[in-house]
Amino acid sequence: MNINATLFLQAIVFAILVWFTMRFIWPPVMKALDERAQKIADGLAAADKAKSELATANKRVDEQLSQARNETTKQLADAEKRAAAIVDEAKKRAEDEGAKIVAAAKAEAEQQAARAREALREQVAALAVKGAEQILQREVNASVHAELLGRLKTEL
Repeated sequence: MNINATLFLQAIVFAILVWFTMRFIWPPVMKALDERAQKIADGLAAADKAKSELATANKRVDEQLSQARNETTKQLADAEKRAAAIVDEAKKRAEDEGAKIVAAAKAEAEQQAARAREALREQVAALAVKGAEQILQREVNASVHAELLGRLKTEL
């Protein structure tokens, strides 16, 4: 065989191999490579999107935490104000109740003093009648002299 014919035959076989590869093997390989590149690009885009969403979510969480802290601080301040108001109201009620008790005690003391004065007046009137009886050496009739005894009680 001739070298030129061998080279020519090898070139034809190589051309058939290139044509066969280009026609049947190359398109599925390129398609697989393109799909893989697209998946990688989609994955990178999803990662970037997730990263930005994470940053946004972190920002929202920080804002909500800050808002929750502010609300908690406000609620604590309101609770302290309410507690102080309740304490003040309880003190006022206690003072009012104490004043009522003191007033009732004073009224009771005045009533007892008036009863004691009245009892003393009656005892003094009885003693005065007995003293007058002994001075006059006779019995003084209390029902007859009731007006006189009443004036004597009021003077005492």
